[in-house]
Formats: sequence, C-alpha cells, structure tokens
Amino acid sequence: MKEFVKPIQDNLSYELFGIQFKNPVWVASGCFSYGLEVAENLYDISALGAVVVKGLSYKPRPGNPPQRIVETPAGMLNSIGLQNPGVEYFAKNIMPKLRQYDTVIIANVFGEDEDEYKKVTSYLDKVDGVKALELNVSCPNVKKGGIAFGSDPDTLYNLVKTLRDETSKPILVKLSPNVTDITETGQACIEAKADGLVAINTLLGMAIDINREEPILATKTGGLSGPAILPVAVRMVYQLYEKFQDKIPIIGVGGISSTEDALQHMLAGALAIQIGTASFFDPYAPLKVIEGLKSHIARKSYNHILEIVGKAHRLKLN
Repeated sequence: MKEFVKPIQDNLSYELFGIQFKNPVWVASGCFSYGLEVAENLYDISALGAVVVKGLSYKPRPGNPPQRIVETPAGMLNSIGLQNPGVEYFAKNIMPKLRQYDTVIIANVFGEDEDEYKKVTSYLDKVDGVKALELNVSCPNVKKGGIAFGSDPDTLYNLVKTLRDETSKPILVKLSPNVTDITETGQACIEAKADGLVAINTLLGMAIDINREEPILATKTGGLSGPAILPVAVRMVYQLYEKFQDKIPIIGVGGISSTEDALQHMLAGALAIQIGTASFFDPYAPLKVIEGLKSHIARKSYNHILEIVGKAHRLKLN
C-alpha cells in the first residue's frame, strides 16, 4: 500500500494516483448529480476529497420510464437508467463551472457496448480538470445478450485493457457485487492495468406492490443501495484488500452514512470512501464524516488517517 499512496500536509490529506486529495471522503456517482446544486445552494464542495460525477454516456440518455425509485427497509431501489446529457454537454457546460472549485473531479463512464465506452473515455481524456475516470461496469452489454460487463472476468478484462489504451488518466473500476467471487473480477482489472478498484456498485433487487400485485419499478428490478448494503460492501472490500493489498488501491463505497460506516470500510482496507445514498437524506453527511474522521484519529492518537487502513486484518490471538 505504501507504494500507492503518500501522506501530505495535514492528517487527512495524501497523494494517490499522482493526485493530491484533501481527505479520503468522496461523493459517489449518481447521488450527488454533478455537485453544482450543492455547491450553489448548500456549501463549498472544495471541502470534499473528490466529486465523482453522475455517469456519462456518449450521447444524451433520457433514462427509464417511471417509477424509477422505491424506498426499501434501510435503503432504496433505483432504476434511473443512467439519465444524463451526454459527455459533450458535460464538458462544455458543466465542467467549466466545476473547475472553480478546489476539489478532485472524477468522471463516471459507461456505455452500451465497448465502442461507446471507448468514445466516452477518449473524449474525457482531453477534458481539462477531469483527473480520473471511474468505469461503471454494471451496465448491460447490448451486443452480448445484456450480460453486465462486470459480471464476467474475461469481458471485463477486455474492456479495461481496451480503455487503458484510450487515456493516460487513472482508471478506477467500480466493481459489481452481483458476482460469485469479487476477487475474480478484481484480478481481471489488475491484469488489464487498472489503477484502482471501487467496491461496490448496487446489489440487484426488486420490490412488489402487494395491492397491484406487480413489481413497483417499471423495469422490474433495480439497484439496492443505502445502509442495508453496508455489511456486504465491507465484506467485499475486506476480501479485495486481503488478496490485493500490495497490487492495487481500493476505494470503498456502499452503505456509508456516518463516520463509523466510513471507518469500517477503511479498516477493511479502503484508502478512500464514497458517500452515496446518504446524500439524499442528508446532503451534509460528507462534511460530517470528514470532521468525524479528524476526531477519530485524534482520539486514537494516530498521526495520519492512512494508519488505520487495513488494520482489521491484524491476526488476533485467543
């Protein structure tokens, strides 16, 4: 891990992927839009470690028909359908506004096939201010019967390897949890020269209306996120770190709404964390977690937040 990251300045900041981060608290793609609503109405997003913007396709997408969101116990199901204005609109109309904020901007990339991923990646490679790319590989591959890119190690390897040639910017792969063994897809990313792993994306779920006696979401199934998936996400971060701690950095995401949740991810092996669904019910959650991490390391007498990364892997003798 020491080869990937080095502390700088205060006890929360460090350099990772050759990029300086003020702190390890990022906001996740899809839950913070492009950051401008919060920046213009609530607080200065320069306080955040990074903003991972809403997913970008090559052309604008209208998304899925309603109903697209349903609340579940301790979480939510969504089937937004990756609605977005397209990468060109983002570059020309949104990115110029984001450049005025002193935070790291990471673009989330997706496509319906490998060719679209290539177009978006190549376009973003030339966009000033986009520091890294996060690949959403939970998208269905329309040319291969709808199987998700991230569910098959060989398909994932080929995609990441292809995109590696399209950009000099760091590539982070957001892994799908809808697999038997997440370390297999993690290994495929490492072999294809990805720069980091993000774990995890949403879990596939469904909700049924007992009165109408049919699925609530128009698409029938959707992605489950929120506090309900925290234990699954922590377990998968732990598995990835246990196997790949010396090979690739891991970013934890899934179910984080408090400092305690963030610490679980980091103790499991995450160098940074992303806050997603919590931003819907508490837009200030990322700021609270930043302050909470400062308090935690002071209370534990650590010199830097990096000292806690992976500590849950220490052997315990009975």
